[in-house]
Amino acid sequence: MSIPFQPAALAGSIAFALGFSSSVHAAEQKVAQAALDTIVVTATRSEEKIENVPARISVIEPATLEQSPIASLPNLLKKEAALNVAQLGGYGQQSSIFMRGTSSSHTLVLRDGMRLNTALSSSASLPFIDTTDIKQIEILKGPASVLYGTDAIGGVIHMISKTPEQSGAFITGEIGENKTYKSLVGADLAEDGFYAQIRGQRLETDGKSVLDDEDENYSFDQKGFSTKFGVNKGQYGLSLDYSQNKGTSDYNAGSLTSQDFENEMINLRGRINLGSQLELNARLSQFDDQLDQNAANYLGQVDYSYSTTQEAELYAKLNLNDQHHILLGTTHSNLDGDVLSYGVAYKGDVSSQGYYTQHQYQSDKLNTQLGIRVEDNEKYGSHTVGQAAARYAISPQLSVYTNIGSAFRSPNLNELYSGESANPNLKAEESLSYEIGFDQALTQNSSISLSVYQNEVDNMIQKVDGKLNNISEATLRGGELAWNWKQDDWFIDTAFAYVQAKDSKTNIELAKRPRQTLTLTTGLENEIYGMSASLIARSKSKSWSDSDHNPGYATVDLNAYWNINPHVKVFTNIENVGDVRHKIEYNWNNYYVDEGRLASAGVTFKY
Repeated sequence: MSIPFQPAALAGSIAFALGFSSSVHAAEQKVAQAALDTIVVTATRSEEKIENVPARISVIEPATLEQSPIASLPNLLKKEAALNVAQLGGYGQQSSIFMRGTSSSHTLVLRDGMRLNTALSSSASLPFIDTTDIKQIEILKGPASVLYGTDAIGGVIHMISKTPEQSGAFITGEIGENKTYKSLVGADLAEDGFYAQIRGQRLETDGKSVLDDEDENYSFDQKGFSTKFGVNKGQYGLSLDYSQNKGTSDYNAGSLTSQDFENEMINLRGRINLGSQLELNARLSQFDDQLDQNAANYLGQVDYSYSTTQEAELYAKLNLNDQHHILLGTTHSNLDGDVLSYGVAYKGDVSSQGYYTQHQYQSDKLNTQLGIRVEDNEKYGSHTVGQAAARYAISPQLSVYTNIGSAFRSPNLNELYSGESANPNLKAEESLSYEIGFDQALTQNSSISLSVYQNEVDNMIQKVDGKLNNISEATLRGGELAWNWKQDDWFIDTAFAYVQAKDSKTNIELAKRPRQTLTLTTGLENEIYGMSASLIARSKSKSWSDSDHNPGYATVDLNAYWNINPHVKVFTNIENVGDVRHKIEYNWNNYYVDEGRLASAGVTFKY
């Protein structure tokens, strides 16, 4: 049962906000620009207008991220039609991403180029990643192993962190149902190319039940901070990022139990321009992901899992002229794992060296991308992937693109070392993808886009007779249709995605892949105020049980904000207005269900 939302606790703060200034000024809030003005970096490792990229890419804009600090990363990603984010409940519960029908281990999650997929499972711990200092999230759909290596079969989710552009400070508080609270505090310093940034955050919630036949609430709490220091000049740049997030999450393991989590990220990046034609970039990073259970298992042991990913990367950008650009790079990664799970213990590691090159041609009408990567893994040896893509502007209003690429996923440490099913002789999973699409400006205010793709995934790792082997294959076919309209402050963004994901050998549909997804967001926004409504609808999907399906569902979210003056902003959000606790995954004799409605309100003070 939902705890009634009581925003009275904000009354004092909002009253103070209203009195802070009697006049209304233009706010510093950045309203999302038209899609064609959006700058992205993930597809090519260089800043590009999204209209020139020969691939399908979407962006979660800064305004969306700032609208609700309480919103978790899984909830933010659910509004992308090409993704099915299956979360077994609310805050802190297990989450899996299925991009364009690929498996949950086929989407690479990055933060400023640093991989967050754990060494143990090939997927990221989405519920435990905080987005407090994230500027925008880029979602690149389609193969991306040439530039990013393993795990990028379905695509890449890239979180770009904020870099201070001016000095200032802020404090934000948001409260909501289920005794949910989040507080943020931050300060920025920027002067003459030098900058420093610090952020702190804390989130607590009593949560809700995660199964449809129980009433116990599953609580979650986290706290963390991040810092960034650096310099950005015309000829060189250097930055050091550090962030930590830790807390406790209840979850269901036959009964309610809990685990402590902690993740730590260190990212050192440098850039130097050697003249106008050559730019060198380097990165050193480490990502630690730790889980400790708070209760002993049936053997009397307290389980844990520790994962560490270390990376070193060096790449050069060579501008031969205004049209021809070469990218040359190498990446070294080392993965370490230490696990105890129900009596199965192991310590393992694996290292890999990647070499890649990419050529870009850019003109007023034609943009091409041609690349190749060779990965040398100490376990399975060498593997080569390639990609070719092109976008051609038939007219200022119409462009078409095509993209052909191969990708791979290396076996993770659990598959190599964990228990009797492990197989140290596993090979990489492989894929070959074909995609075509177009973008058409219908009027000055509206546009339409269409993409159609097919992805063949081979050598998929599957357990047979108690042993993991490369025996499974999958065929993924689908498409995406989107329409966008904007007139003055009013806007409509809608997208429809279709995917058919089947086992190539048995022709059986793959689990947790809804065939149809529809998203729709409409509203008005400007520098002073805004409001919007969002619809997310998905069709039924197959469960892991052949005799059961996960039902389809539709939910609606509402959002609003008001910049009272340059220093004060108030906002409110209602996730899942109808409190639709839809079924997510069959669990023997019951279902995991969505958390349902979460209404909240907050205030931000800027200085």
